[in-house]
Amino acid sequence: MYLQSPLPQIPNQALTLALTPDLTLHHLKLTLLPVQALDTLFFTLNGRPLPDSTRLQNPRFTPHSTLVLHPRLSGGGGDGGATGAESRDCYLNMYAVKKPDKVDPNEQRLSKWLNCALTNEPLKRPVVVDFLGNVFNKEGLVEALLAKKLPKGFGHIKGLKDMIPVELDSIRGVKDGGARFQCPITGLEFNGKYKFYAIRTCGHVLSAKALKEVKSSGCLVCRKEFGETDKIAINGSEKEVAALREQMESEKAKVRERKVRKVKNGELGVDVDEGTLQLSGKKRDIDVEAVERVAAKVEGNGKVVSGGSKPKVVANGQADGAAKRFKATDVAPANATKEVYASIFTSSKKSNFKETYSCRSLPLGRN
Repeated sequence: MYLQSPLPQIPNQALTLALTPDLTLHHLKLTLLPVQALDTLFFTLNGRPLPDSTRLQNPRFTPHSTLVLHPRLSGGGGDGGATGAESRDCYLNMYAVKKPDKVDPNEQRLSKWLNCALTNEPLKRPVVVDFLGNVFNKEGLVEALLAKKLPKGFGHIKGLKDMIPVELDSIRGVKDGGARFQCPITGLEFNGKYKFYAIRTCGHVLSAKALKEVKSSGCLVCRKEFGETDKIAINGSEKEVAALREQMESEKAKVRERKVRKVKNGELGVDVDEGTLQLSGKKRDIDVEAVERVAAKVEGNGKVVSGGSKPKVVANGQADGAAKRFKATDVAPANATKEVYASIFTSSKKSNFKETYSCRSLPLGRN
């Protein structure tokens, strides 16, 4: 039997062994290596690793067999140790599930401030904001409103009255991919790193730093007066958006209250009084007295007469507003006999038909 090893301290040699049933490769190692180095080497036969417990009295070992003594590599990898994977499936499963691409937070922030919140297209004039601080291209927002394709997240936008036109100050010579707008006072870029406010009264967009450093009750660009509630935080935090939403709902509630108050006061052109409907004339300059004079004073049953400031209904001398049943003979032609004219209507004469065993009475008007 021959012994080979890639280690220079173990030369290639021929082995002459007195084979006994209990002799193993471990005993062979003891004759070649110190005890502390036994676990660092292993034998192979024809390229296959052999355990130290393999007996030398084995049919696989022939007089011309060659044992190769290899050093064990530290860690896993071809030396019989742990590789971290029990089978090929473990390696395949590592790549079976595609990991989601990581989103650059800087790009996400720039996209929110430089693109339309609805279409995700770059902002271009005319630009508008809603009462919650979202920025839109007006053209894309109007098209979505007309097509009724506005997402539920923007359901508070019903029309142009819910949009605030704004003026963004452009940066000259801007490169692609960078901020295109800035604060006209401080020059801070409109890129999400700094807080910006839109002024509702004039539409100018200013940085929070400019409003803080320059104390003024008017716009720093056009000098138009505005209040604290006229400042809308653009792309604000959750707390700021919640405050803006509460302010928006409060303003809408006040508008509804004013409309109800105007209806009650008759300022919307309609008066509701005792079940009658009458034009007030306060809103549309209508001559109410002329309208009442136009109402014809017709004598007869159930006719309208102008007996006061409002039309009244008189029926056969009964009290005003009393109900009267319609009769065909009341509107008979001048040259027609009332009985003959009434005979063409089924309700003018009750039928004398009586129900029998084989024929049941039909409803009124079908017999």
